[in-house]
Amino acid sequence: MAHYYRFDKENASRRAGTVVLKDAIGQMLKSYQLQTRFNETYLEAFWEKMMGKAIASRTNRLYVKDRKLHIEISSGPLRNELVIAKQKMIQLINREMGADVLEDVIFI
Repeated sequence: MAHYYRFDKENASRRAGTVVLKDAIGQMLKSYQLQTRFNETYLEAFWEKMMGKAIASRTNRLYVKDRKLHIEISSGPLRNELVIAKQKMIQLINREMGADVLEDVIFI
């Protein structure tokens, strides 16, 4: 007779000394001093999610160097709008990341 496992959330408990996976990864990134590079890579990977499809489709190149986001935009009017809204964009990205990842944005 087959016995199926059913998770019982009310009676579930952790063993002493165990750590949540998210916390373990965070500790590893901190100990190997990789948190900054991880945040930069995350920003590049999730650019469309953060800024929207309209901006992401007009972005040719994007990279972070020395806490400065370098963006190459193919649309002149969009570039002008983003230059005007530069501080708001920095605040939005830093809030989304949960850390001060950027201090400036440079348009190429």
